[in-house]
Amino acid sequence: MKTLITLLTATALTATPALAQNKAAQKRAEQKAASEALARGEILPIVKVLEIATGIVPGDVLKVKLEREPFGFKYEVKILAKNGRVREVEIDARNGKLLKIEDD
Repeated sequence: MKTLITLLTATALTATPALAQNKAAQKRAEQKAASEALARGEILPIVKVLEIATGIVPGDVLKVKLEREPFGFKYEVKILAKNGRVREVEIDARNGKLLKIEDD
């Protein structure tokens, strides 16, 4: 039994770096795809997206994230609204269309 526990522990410890490398490689691939899409004009620049998001929810931008979705890319913009609430505005990165607004 002790040998089995040791083997399982050793397997878990060696699998963790491989998993981390895979996630890092995936993140680099997504960043490259986003950069290439921006260069081709397929997604809007962040300046334009911030203008759209703060036009919908006025306030201070706290965080911006670009995510890949099945339909393409979307921006998630977290805004501290004038009323003190944190709102998340999701914008289609291709056309600037509002996808969703929610409280964060």
